[in-house]
Amino acid sequence: MNFRRQKIEEVSVNLTPLIDVVFLLLIFFMVSTTFTRETQLKLDLPEAVSGERVEDRTVKQLELTINAAGEMALNERTLISSDLKTLMAALQKESAGDSQIPLVISADAQTPHQYVITAMDAAGQLGFNRLRLTTSEAEADAQQ
Repeated sequence: MNFRRQKIEEVSVNLTPLIDVVFLLLIFFMVSTTFTRETQLKLDLPEAVSGERVEDRTVKQLELTINAAGEMALNERTLISSDLKTLMAALQKESAGDSQIPLVISADAQTPHQYVITAMDAAGQLGFNRLRLTTSEAEADAQQ
């Protein structure tokens, strides 16, 4: 029997091949990557113009007003409820199926956003593409 202690070899890790692989990957990414300079995204944002409000009643348009309580009125006629189906039916009836008529949505600052989104959703589902969002000056003056 051999009871002598055997000499344990020291474990070592050779990092040279690992450094070579990382260096080759770095060179590959540097050669195959193209860099472009983008400073910002291009967005079409709505514009607001303050000044005198010119009302042209010669052009037929639909005007939907929404107050702070969420009550909707289409062409100065109050709707029974503010849900999507009622609004779509009223818009369809007033426009007589013509989705090219301009639709103006007027809401004050206290109106919850969900009512405006509901109005925009109804307009989108009916195909209205001439949509304008405004605020009423009387409501803005009352808040000041």
